[in-house]
Amino acid sequence: MTNSPAHKIRIGNVSAIIWRNPSEKGAWYSLQITRSYKNGDDEWRNTDALGFEDALTAAKLLDLAHTWITHQLEADRKGRKEVQAA
Repeated sequence: MTNSPAHKIRIGNVSAIIWRNPSEKGAWYSLQITRSYKNGDDEWRNTDALGFEDALTAAKLLDLAHTWITHQLEADRKGRKEVQAA
């Protein structure tokens, strides 16, 4: 069984894929930056190799991913506190 991403943010052909990783101490998050392209057979592929023209887009995606993860970590903390208080 493959885990689904917790969140995906896309700008053009560059995406940030965020994964939620549960642990005994609470969830932690990881992310992956990918770029989509069409190969010679006109099929879509993904790569983690970025070109110069993708650099600012990737930086913006990392900023957005950081904000999303920060909010999720806060929601996770609040959820754990509510469970402990019950």
